[in-house]
Amino acid sequence: MDVPTTVTAALDDRPVRDAVCLEAGAGTGNATAGLLDAGAKRVYAVTNDPEHAALVRDRVAPEPADRARTAVLQADVRSLPLADDSVGIVTAHGLFNLIGPESLAAVARELTRVAAPGCHLVVDDYEPLPDDAAIRELFALENAASQLARGRPALTFYPGDALGALFSGYDWRFDRELTLLDPVPWSESHVEAHASLARSLAAEVPDPMGGWLAAEVERVADAVESESAGEMYSVAMRLSDSGADATR
Repeated sequence: MDVPTTVTAALDDRPVRDAVCLEAGAGTGNATAGLLDAGAKRVYAVTNDPEHAALVRDRVAPEPADRARTAVLQADVRSLPLADDSVGIVTAHGLFNLIGPESLAAVARELTRVAAPGCHLVVDDYEPLPDDAAIRELFALENAASQLARGRPALTFYPGDALGALFSGYDWRFDRELTLLDPVPWSESHVEAHASLARSLAAEVPDPMGGWLAAEVERVADAVESESAGEMYSVAMRLSDSGADATR
């Protein structure tokens, strides 16, 4: 199974073999693939996107033996269909940049609820981009279109220590931090994917603002093409061996 090197590096020092695991915000299933490859007993892959759910099923569970170790669940990470204290490892690979500030506490509480005492949490995400990164302008346009169309930003980049501080309030203790990518290669396909989303959001905004946003997205995407900028990190934390009942 093809597993990105960022996932392999993030999981390398975690006790994945024979563990019951959760990939929160499965996306295309990169962390699920990594957990299965590392010997997880069972992996719950959770996404709220039906297309992603179908993609993950096809990618990581094509055979009956694979399906016995994998459950792809279409659900919101703020309300997981899992029992309290039911998983030993939680991964959030590229999840939190899609979570707005107003939902951070709800996500942290829910991930803590399903985590068994002593659970490991691995959060892989992106530091805020440097001021001179050209792709920042594309992300700003995407956020502006999302804010006008849906009342919330599309992307928020949190420093690793900020997410560590968030989870420390739920009885998780810091274990280690790694740099996974420095700089991050934002390829032409990444740029086009963000431009496509920004265009679709701009289409929901009435003209003339919607038309202006769409035109700006085209201009910036053409100018950027691809870029290497910023840093991707991995922060690992561990829940107290007594659990986190006081925070629930």
